[in-house]
Amino acid sequence: METNLDWASLPFGYVPTDYNVRCTYRDGKWGDIEVSQSETINMHMAATCLHYGQEVFEGLKAFRGKDGKIRIFRLKENAKRIRSSAEGLVMEPIPEDLFLKMCVMAVKLNERFVPPYGSGASLYLRPLEIGMTPRVGVSPASEYMFIIFVSPVGPYFKSGFGTTSICITRDYDRVAPKGTGRFKTGGNYAASLKAGMTAKDKGYSAVLFLDPREKKYLDECGPANFFAIKNGVYITPASDSILPSITNMSLQQLAKDMGIPVEARHIPVEELAEVDEAAACGTAAVASPIGYIDDLDKNVRYVIAKDGKPGPITTKLYNALRAIQLGEVEDIHGWNHVMGI
Repeated sequence: METNLDWASLPFGYVPTDYNVRCTYRDGKWGDIEVSQSETINMHMAATCLHYGQEVFEGLKAFRGKDGKIRIFRLKENAKRIRSSAEGLVMEPIPEDLFLKMCVMAVKLNERFVPPYGSGASLYLRPLEIGMTPRVGVSPASEYMFIIFVSPVGPYFKSGFGTTSICITRDYDRVAPKGTGRFKTGGNYAASLKAGMTAKDKGYSAVLFLDPREKKYLDECGPANFFAIKNGVYITPASDSILPSITNMSLQQLAKDMGIPVEARHIPVEELAEVDEAAACGTAAVASPIGYIDDLDKNVRYVIAKDGKPGPITTKLYNALRAIQLGEVEDIHGWNHVMGI
């Protein structure tokens, strides 16, 4: 069956596909994988995911390569991270082999929705684990559902690889200092919504959050990690309240491959005046270059891209990662899971 979609015009949002895959943990073990065409879940109104936030998820992409083969990027790293997130929220960790099998199955079942090479689009995978047990008292569930659905998404930069503006405000914290920041759970994103909407109302693309303890150091950039280039060095915040971004990890390795030193450390806000390039990085955009950063509380503007264009190192890293995802260059680190292999 053909798929009549305008790949280049797709949003980064939900588009219905043919199937999703599900698996339930019950009575101390994971059951059989179920293939479903339903877009809904039947659950008890007292399920722990609804009341006590027992919910973790992942986001990763599959690409149609230059050779026509489908590649899922960094599948095993996402499997590791969702296990870590589940353990952090006292949920049943998903076995790595089950995660890998279900991701591959979800892509294969919806293969007609994997966009063609050259379209700039990709197939987004959303693995999701939720607590299903009814609880009124605060305690973990004993039953969990793991679901993977997919959606084709359009290119992030529809008008070309360009810069955006972001802001700093100290009115909001994304997470607590010893909280759930390093886990991919919905509560972290809920906590960022008010700040994010306020920033967008002011014309910015995102908020650059500061560390929740002292508000002296850079933390996360909305739903993404932050990195900068300073004197030829790749610098990125080090903090227990930051989600360990697989994209950031990948960019750091590529930087090292290019002979660019990498530093994960505290970055004071004032150091923004000294950086040459900066970007938010994550699954959606890979790297979203930053033109300038406004500190709204101190009425200071840090102009990063002096000419308004993405910096050369950020651009080089972005192109290098995209080339690996699309099978245009050798995958020397073995990051891609190539379908059928």
